[in-house]
Amino acid sequence: MRANKGSVYVDSSTISPALARKIAAACTERNVRFLDAPVTGGDWGAREGNLVFMIGGDPETLRAIEPVLGVMGKKWFHLGPNGAGQTIKLAMNGILALQVGVMAEALAIVGKAGLSELQLIEVMQSSMARSGVLDLKAPLMVRGEYKPSFPLRLMHKDLGLLLDLGNQLGVALPATAAAREVYSYVKGEAKEDLDYSAVMRFWNQ
Repeated sequence: MRANKGSVYVDSSTISPALARKIAAACTERNVRFLDAPVTGGDWGAREGNLVFMIGGDPETLRAIEPVLGVMGKKWFHLGPNGAGQTIKLAMNGILALQVGVMAEALAIVGKAGLSELQLIEVMQSSMARSGVLDLKAPLMVRGEYKPSFPLRLMHKDLGLLLDLGNQLGVALPATAAAREVYSYVKGEAKEDLDYSAVMRFWNQ
């Protein structure tokens, strides 16, 4: 694909912040405006036009494309210069991966104790432990339903990018590193494309 001079290139994939800045520099050389704009909301958010965009780049460029974003999403955040959107997206995905991973641990120990996994979910949903992602994912994990909304292979990739970013910034991420080992195992064992909540399979082996 070749972008015309004066056009705007919006990248909604999840890549490293360094790569986003490299793309931005290449676009500037060609008189093309660039925004890194990774999204959250899953495939259902894309279908319903409810995506949330995390945007790095020039605020004037963002204002110029807001009508386009409004077709696809319900909200967007300007987070700073190019690379900022990717940094926030990777940090957020790290949280989501850890939440689902620790939920899988909790379901495993409750089940092994001979108690109802659904009762754990019910209590969690009535407490400070409640979260949107666990409301959605935990019941599916109990049933072993892993139709990919956000594929495990992509979460595994994003955890790797987050660890690389931590190394670049000198920030230790031990919980992320441990989580990626579990995701690596499940990814390696999977014969089909699965949602990242299939990390539950680690404890169901």
